[in-house]
Amino acid sequence: MEGLERLSIFIGLLIVMIIGELIAPRRQISRSRKQRWTTNFGLSIFNMVIMRFTLAGAALWAAGTAQEHDWGVLNLVELPPWLAIILGLILLDLAIYGQHRASHRWQWLWRLHKVHHTDLDFDVSTAIRFHPIEIFISMCYKAFVILIIGVDPFTVLVFEIILSSCALFNHSNVKIPLMIDKVLRLVLVTPDMHRVHHSVIQSETDSNYGFSISVWDHLFNSYIDQPQQGHTNMKIGLSGYQDEHDVQLKTLLAMPFKRDI
Repeated sequence: MEGLERLSIFIGLLIVMIIGELIAPRRQISRSRKQRWTTNFGLSIFNMVIMRFTLAGAALWAAGTAQEHDWGVLNLVELPPWLAIILGLILLDLAIYGQHRASHRWQWLWRLHKVHHTDLDFDVSTAIRFHPIEIFISMCYKAFVILIIGVDPFTVLVFEIILSSCALFNHSNVKIPLMIDKVLRLVLVTPDMHRVHHSVIQSETDSNYGFSISVWDHLFNSYIDQPQQGHTNMKIGLSGYQDEHDVQLKTLLAMPFKRDI
């Protein structure tokens, strides 16, 4: 049931974001939505099928194992349950920030992660555009981190819901009033903040790595406030992959194994 509940929340929020994009878009989508959505949703479904029969339950398994054997940093001392949950969520989010930054720094990880960045526009469907091998490695990494931290299953479940929900939100093309955005990004990664990360300009691509909490980018000096070309005019994607034929589904699956452009 946990998987079904998480999927229901994910689909519900996805629909809300899509409706929001249609009613109040932040910028004009310049590329074919049909082509992009076919690729992005097709890749997501492919990943879900693979994970369903491999490592789908790895994170909860790791949490259950850590809880059963009292493994992990959080189990070294007796903590109130509420504090253990908060610390667990914060440490997991920090770990995801670190993984994301490493995916831009380490070439073998970047070969996988650039599939996400080759989307030629930026909307909620970009949030589900990842190579299956990256998803597989991410789950292994997450399970390892959970064992080290000692996070309980409930905290992991809450974190997974927060992570997927924030990804849908901060990849969306929903227009948020600038004053509200300014307040929100004091804590959360907003669409305007994360859109900078999908800029074709390299220095902007290598910034704003946060998925949920915005504080890590400020703390580790990877924050850029606004794109050089402005949100409505900025170019999305990677400079070597600006042709729609270069970013179709079959091309994305093979992309990590081809020479970099």
